[in-house]
Amino acid sequence: MGPDGFSEFLSKLTLGFTSVLDANLKEEDYIVIDLSENNVELKKVDISSSRAFSKYIAEYLNAFGKKVAFGGYSEVRKLYQRSELFTASKDENHNRNIHLGLDFWADAYTDVLAVLDGKIHSYNDNANFADYGPTIILEHNYENKVFYSLYGHLSRESLQNLVLGTKIKKGEKIGELGSPEENGDYAPHLHFQIIEDLKEKIGDFPGVTSRKDLDFYLQNCPNPNYLLKLRSN
Repeated sequence: MGPDGFSEFLSKLTLGFTSVLDANLKEEDYIVIDLSENNVELKKVDISSSRAFSKYIAEYLNAFGKKVAFGGYSEVRKLYQRSELFTASKDENHNRNIHLGLDFWADAYTDVLAVLDGKIHSYNDNANFADYGPTIILEHNYENKVFYSLYGHLSRESLQNLVLGTKIKKGEKIGELGSPEENGDYAPHLHFQIIEDLKEKIGDFPGVTSRKDLDFYLQNCPNPNYLLKLRSN
């Protein structure tokens, strides 16, 4: 299935706005946020500090009277310059700074929901600095098409008592957002990503890519909003 075909396939699996956080949240509680290198306001924020970044997110939400800030698919960010996990190469084209999922910035311990029926494929605490922290990957099978959804930056408690292969229903709570102390040292948020080919990864998959590998990853990881159908205004 080609990249456009997979995106079209995903878009048919949901009929309208689909929650990935607390079921009590409504679509009007969400607002788009720009965290790209083009956001001049971010130059005033110490993005290496999860506390300063949390304050920036809270003030942004308060200014608009919203509860969740979301966005970031294919966004070029400077957020990752603080970690060698993303900047080990001297070649700029090999450094990873292009985001492959959608982020949902909200209060720590907000419920995280399965977007589709599926089963627990794998999980892991990716505990490197600026990594995912606790992560759950679900496997989905629709019309004999197998694909995956990844939920990163969860609380450590979210990984307790999980059993591989457990069936999960759409809308079921699978975890909670982690605090900076457990989520890789970020302001609390969910990294949500759709993956066509998991490349045999277990409990982990790249959520940020380099320019060199961008074409492959954009095809393999289409915009999750094909499923969620959140409006951008």
